[in-house]
Amino acid sequence: MGARIAIVGTGAVGGYAGAHMAKAGEDVIFVDFWPENVETMRSKGLRISHLRDVPEFTTPARALHVTELQALAKEKPIDIAFVCTKSYDTGWATAMIRQYLAPGGFVVSLQNCMNEETIAGVVGWGKTLGSIASSITVELCEPGHVRRAGGKHGEAHTVFRVGEVHGIETDRAREVCRLLANADSAKVTGNLWGERWSKLVINAMGNGMSASTGLISRDILLDDGLRHFGARLGSEAIRVGQALGYALEEIYHIDPEIIARAGEGDVAAKRTYDDHRLAEAKKPGGGAHRPSMGQDMVKGRRTEIEFLNGLVVGKGKELGMSTPANAALTEIVKRVEKGELKPDKRHILELRLN
Repeated sequence: MGARIAIVGTGAVGGYAGAHMAKAGEDVIFVDFWPENVETMRSKGLRISHLRDVPEFTTPARALHVTELQALAKEKPIDIAFVCTKSYDTGWATAMIRQYLAPGGFVVSLQNCMNEETIAGVVGWGKTLGSIASSITVELCEPGHVRRAGGKHGEAHTVFRVGEVHGIETDRAREVCRLLANADSAKVTGNLWGERWSKLVINAMGNGMSASTGLISRDILLDDGLRHFGARLGSEAIRVGQALGYALEEIYHIDPEIIARAGEGDVAAKRTYDDHRLAEAKKPGGGAHRPSMGQDMVKGRRTEIEFLNGLVVGKGKELGMSTPANAALTEIVKRVEKGELKPDKRHILELRLN
């Protein structure tokens, strides 16, 4: 028999990846905290749609509310648990699924941010893997329905990057890669930490900007002030990542050094950065989506700002590095989240930090 899989947190990414696994015949159990989402999956299945190029499908789904998870004690244990919650729920979600793992079972962080250490604190480093979902642009738009803002990337861009924390390619990393490849292109990476920080830079450049301004990605990119502030955010995050010793990958298909120098005011680098980002925004459908933190703000949910830009600030302090743009954005997003400010691009532009 194949591996038994749990998707812990059936939101946008977990729902998208898990639905493709279930459609391929894998043994998948979906776990979620939103009752309407669970009930819709049970009664109607899990629906996946794309903005273009990919036929819609609905797959039957075995869905459990967290209050029902204890029923697994009477069943075959879980071999692979994908934790797909928001970062602030990582610790307790991992502890919840740990007791239902098989002796050789393990946990995969399929999330934004850097959560492997939190997971390892619960199950141990030997049972911890990571996976990055790069440029996937998915949204849980209604109960039981995940929508992707485009088609599949396929060979044009590798979406899923799976890695062991020690960087060695293993059979289990290859198995996770195989499972995720049901959804889109996937590879095993020996550079999990560099991949993680590179994705964090992307999120740091776009997520908080959307949450604080209320704008979609295209509108942010087409505004000179906001686009340049994004480069400043990315520059600080890149320099912190380099100081931490991470081997960074391409960011928005740009050499990270170009973004870093652009954010620091280098004229040639800024021109290259602008040309690339504006070309992306002007493609058909380019940037016509709301980043996940912008979605959270619209839905009135807690954001992950402390785990993204806030992490850049915290790590920078440990290294004695100043990160004023990331610190300012973190504070603005927190104030918008609390209702002290309304989303508005002036919060960014009036900082005059770009």
